Amino acid sequence: MLRVENLESGYGPMQVLWKPSLEVKKGSITSLLGPNGVGKSTFLLTVLGSVEPWGGKIFYEDEEITHLPTHKKVDLGISLVPEGKHLFVGMNVHENLIMGAYRKEAIQNVNNSLELVYSLFPILKERDRQRAGTLSGGQQQMLTIARALMAKPKMVMLDEPSQGLAPILVGEVFETIKKLQAEVGLTMLLVEQNAEASLNAANYVYIMLEGQIKAEGTTEDIRGSSDIREAYLGI
Repeated sequence: MLRVENLESGYGPMQVLWKPSLEVKKGSITSLLGPNGVGKSTFLLTVLGSVEPWGGKIFYEDEEITHLPTHKKVDLGISLVPEGKHLFVGMNVHENLIMGAYRKEAIQNVNNSLELVYSLFPILKERDRQRAGTLSGGQQQMLTIARALMAKPKMVMLDEPSQGLAPILVGEVFETIKKLQAEVGLTMLLVEQNAEASLNAANYVYIMLEGQIKAEGTTEDIRGSSDIREAYLGI
């Protein structure tokens, strides 16, 4: 579904990405792992177009979209759940979800989308009139993911969904991610520092260091290589 070849980008004169390549297959959970500050978030922002690519190519559903504007990529069905919650904290759960249905296709299917997200996230249905800012950290992260689904995306990129959450809540969020794959067939590119949680959820894993892909393989490949785990993941 997504294929990135030798991507280069950065900020001002500072280059961050040094030709990483990556592929996300339809219906899969693909994880991009690595410590903080190695370029994972920049990779997502460059794919989405918020950061302009300097070089390389980006293909989505076999169409080159390297320099397509961000809103055009969103119209194609690419959605980003950014690092941090970024909710409208003074608005209730229902209102936050409606704000996610901004694409023409999403507006036309808003009731069906609400029914879907409430079935996936029953706690949000229970609290649909509660202000987003008063939800627990885990519930806020679920709301952030649910709001992205309201745009009816084909592929969702998640940036550090476990950030700042207690271990038990991390488990809940990752169970939700696996549920989205199993029940909705959603394609996901997952950026994470939490290697263990990502390995439990992903089908395929890339490891980034200093803006480059240093290793890749199936979850079993990565788990089975003590050299990779020790050198890049610290586990």
